[in-house]
Amino acid sequence: MLLPVALLEGVVRPDMPSRVISVSLAVGLVPTLLWRRTRPLLMVAIAFGVSGVAQVLTGGVSPESNTMIYLLLLPYALFRWGSGREAIIGLAIILVKATFSVVVDYSGPADTAAAFAVVLAAIAVGTAFRYRTRARTRELDQVKLLEREQLARDLHDTVAHHVSAMAIRAQAGLATAASRPDAATEALRVIEAEAAQALAEMRAMVHVLRRNAPADLAPGRSIADLSQLESPGRSGPSVQVEIEGDTAGLSPSVEAAIYRLAQESVTNARRHARHATRVLVRVSADDTSVRLRVSDDGDPVRPAGTPGYGIIGMIERADLLGGTCAAGPDPDRGWSVTAVLPRTGVAG
Repeated sequence: MLLPVALLEGVVRPDMPSRVISVSLAVGLVPTLLWRRTRPLLMVAIAFGVSGVAQVLTGGVSPESNTMIYLLLLPYALFRWGSGREAIIGLAIILVKATFSVVVDYSGPADTAAAFAVVLAAIAVGTAFRYRTRARTRELDQVKLLEREQLARDLHDTVAHHVSAMAIRAQAGLATAASRPDAATEALRVIEAEAAQALAEMRAMVHVLRRNAPADLAPGRSIADLSQLESPGRSGPSVQVEIEGDTAGLSPSVEAAIYRLAQESVTNARRHARHATRVLVRVSADDTSVRLRVSDDGDPVRPAGTPGYGIIGMIERADLLGGTCAAGPDPDRGWSVTAVLPRTGVAG
């Protein structure tokens, strides 16, 4: 859009100084916007350097084109996406060019102050967005880290369960080996199966827990604990739990994840669903996966621009177990959270 606008201004504006140079400069510097994010310092150097050379060629008169207001995107991009070193060098280039323009083409204190104020405003906006994005990134990393630690606690309980079962079976096999030789063979088969499952869970734990500091270990949750989420709805929407399919034999880490996802979803529904009277928690399992859907009948809501930290934590937990999680408004009314996890709970 800038190219035809620059050409149109050069045709219809009668008071444009150095018309050919001004239009050529406005058109020629448009491509610098294409690389303002990946090469912000280089684009600033090209744009302000070429502008200074053009001012020298015009005898000190600054080429004036209203279309060139787009150059303010370059200092914004420099302080938004450039490194600290690039920002300092780019600021020096901008100040040198601005000082040169004031010296050779002074237009009064008001215009000079206004020009500096506009450039500094663009720089300030870029800096503000830079630190806002960094702060949000740190918060998101913290949410994901806490979710990984919670999942690691649940996985720890699973591994401890399998190791305990192996120890008990080994002791039983040793105690009966003299009188029943077959008991030792049977015990070894059980130990082999438990060890394979424990190794799979340990791999998942190593994938999830990426910190050297140990985490506090809490008892894991299971599908059966979902009944604790039910409530008659005396002080809010009623919560009902429905379980379909064969949930026996699910990985303990998957059962814990289903409970945590349902718990977070019910809490969010009670807290945010306006005029909701009912929250339905439905779990269905088949041969390969288990599916969770938590929905409410609250007022229609407008989806937020960015997901909240609770939803981000749920998505992270599902992803670590090789599954998916999505949250959003229903077509008619209310809000729903849907998660699908593999029965084995193998982390990707």
